Amino acid sequence: MASSTAANNQAAASGGGGDASRRHRPGPWPPAPDPPPPPSWARRTGFKGRVSGETNASDSGQIGLIPAPPPPPRPARETEVKPDLEMGRPQPVPPPSASTAAVAAPANGEAGDQKKRRESDGGGDGGVGAGKSGAGAGPNGPARTDPPVSRPRQMREEEIVDDDGFVGRVPHIKYELRDTPGLVPIAFYGFQHYLSILGSLILIPLVIVPAMGGSYEETSMVVSTVLFVSGITTLLHTFFGSRLPLVQGPSFVYLAPALAIINSPEFQGLNGNNFKHIMKELQGAIIISSAFQAVMGYTGIMSLILRFINPVVVSPTIAAVGLSFFSYGFPRVGTCLEIGVVQILLVIMFSLYLRKISIFGHRIFLIYAVPLALGITWACAFLLTETNVYSYNGCDINVPASNTVSDYCRKHVERMKHCRVDTSRAIKASPWFRFPYPLQWGTPVFHWKMALVMCVVSIIASVDSVGSYHASSLLVASRPPTPGVLSRGIGLEGVSSVLAGLWGTGTGSTTLTENVHTIAVTKMGSRRSVEFGACFLILLSLIGKVGGFIASIPEVMVAALLCFMWAMLAALGLSNLRYSEAGSSRNIIIVGLALFLSLSVPAYFQQYGITPNANSSVPSYFQPYIVASHGPFRSQFGGVNYVMNTLLSFHMVIAFLVAVVLDNTVPGSQQERGVYVWSETEAARRDPAVAKDYGLPFRVGRAFRWVKWVGL
Repeated sequence: MASSTAANNQAAASGGGGDASRRHRPGPWPPAPDPPPPPSWARRTGFKGRVSGETNASDSGQIGLIPAPPPPPRPARETEVKPDLEMGRPQPVPPPSASTAAVAAPANGEAGDQKKRRESDGGGDGGVGAGKSGAGAGPNGPARTDPPVSRPRQMREEEIVDDDGFVGRVPHIKYELRDTPGLVPIAFYGFQHYLSILGSLILIPLVIVPAMGGSYEETSMVVSTVLFVSGITTLLHTFFGSRLPLVQGPSFVYLAPALAIINSPEFQGLNGNNFKHIMKELQGAIIISSAFQAVMGYTGIMSLILRFINPVVVSPTIAAVGLSFFSYGFPRVGTCLEIGVVQILLVIMFSLYLRKISIFGHRIFLIYAVPLALGITWACAFLLTETNVYSYNGCDINVPASNTVSDYCRKHVERMKHCRVDTSRAIKASPWFRFPYPLQWGTPVFHWKMALVMCVVSIIASVDSVGSYHASSLLVASRPPTPGVLSRGIGLEGVSSVLAGLWGTGTGSTTLTENVHTIAVTKMGSRRSVEFGACFLILLSLIGKVGGFIASIPEVMVAALLCFMWAMLAALGLSNLRYSEAGSSRNIIIVGLALFLSLSVPAYFQQYGITPNANSSVPSYFQPYIVASHGPFRSQFGGVNYVMNTLLSFHMVIAFLVAVVLDNTVPGSQQERGVYVWSETEAARRDPAVAKDYGLPFRVGRAFRWVKWVGL
């Protein structure tokens, strides 16, 4: 009797088929309580509640890595099996209700214009994991049919179709990566894409050139150079980099080290043209650090570093980049409050309160919030200037306040300088046509201590790009890129930054974080549209008056736009937490510590050894970047002191170090950590869709098939 009972138990455990791999693993103990019965609205919408307070990344497009125990079997009519996008396994999806079907259905007349190759969640013919070439396919036959796997929380249509697009998979992307809608739509969407990220492209030169002592004409020349290099590097990236529709440009990651180099002690007492001398120092540091980044990508080192870079690391690092410039933002806006505050309020109104207003099928206010607010505020400031609101009798704006005898004029000269819009002579000083050329500022100067600082910053820029690659691929591509494709993209970003250093943009060139938000908002992910916009940007950079027009933007408006852009950058960084268990106490503590220490530790370095009014020659908003002259590291090696004091005063460096150490040493499951899921190289090569998404054009990839760490 005992032997027969044991045999029966063994047969039941094996599922009656004798295959041990088919056995269901026991669930967690103690078991989770059953959820309460859903209310009427939940039954109508298909919403499935969850008792646990920890959110899962599946809500935002990240597929769970470790499946939960399978649920009790359901009738066939209640469960529809769809392939998992990244794991290549089927997963159950509740049947769409009437409300979700109405949301998912395309508008009339729109289906003919959209060239959909697959459903955006990975289903349909040719989808990843659906055929023999998918990740779940066997070597000699079609994909095996695993039992339906339940996920902790299924993606719901109400969550996928988000107002702002901050989700992993948006089903209403108009054009995906390889779609070519036609010349007119390509031109329109390409122009729209670049116009929506205009602030990220032009604002950095408007900050660093005046800090170097550059004139309005030199600011105009740097702006034109930035537009030219951005167009060239974007074309290179879409053809030979990651091949994702990501605009390359001057990143805010490089702004803090650039300001630290500009305010180095050796540059404080320079006579003559400080701009060209400091620019050559920046060029040398950028070229060396960019070569280091290119080697790190093309040798496959980046593929090894990927295992340490997760959403919990990326989120506080990028958020710290945006939060680190609080000392520059509103203090500069305060120089003319009636102009700067109006600018901020307009951007907030357009991007938040009017974001759902659609004109001809486009959310004009959400997409063009920055240029619209800038144009309206500039027009109002022009009217105030022309009506002599900022004119004071007997006061000349060209006379420095220190040389002004009258107390009345000394009080109002700064107000005239910051509030009037006719103080810039950039448009008059700029030529109509000018071709940016390499080494236009002179031969770069190389110093190892500045180059070493920039090399560390290039690692932070690579971490930023990793998050952008993953998020954008979930929006527009069939599957995430392979580690080799990611290494190839990082390597080409290094080459792009070398070009930026040779041309003299003042910063490195990397993937702009704002790309992800722009793609999600505009619903446009076509590679061709970004390439067309890059060509248009190159042509625009040859018109010198365009650079002069941008250089004439008043400083207070630049500061107001930067307040919004830096806030957006911090929010985009924190949005990477949607790929992890955002409610996990482990992740909360790690992110909280990284953010707090990223603000507190640099403050210690920036305030150490400084006395009030001791550095009056440096403006107060640049005081955090002169730490190299008074930091706590004071060894007999001046170069080491410079490197350590400067690096540890950067908020993003502290956030990265704290997050990467804690995330990789504190125990946690893959699902809790939200480890980025990248495509397997062999499975990607067998999948035609993935090969077309990331394969190099012009059969270049065939010559490098043996280099597994830089491609498919």
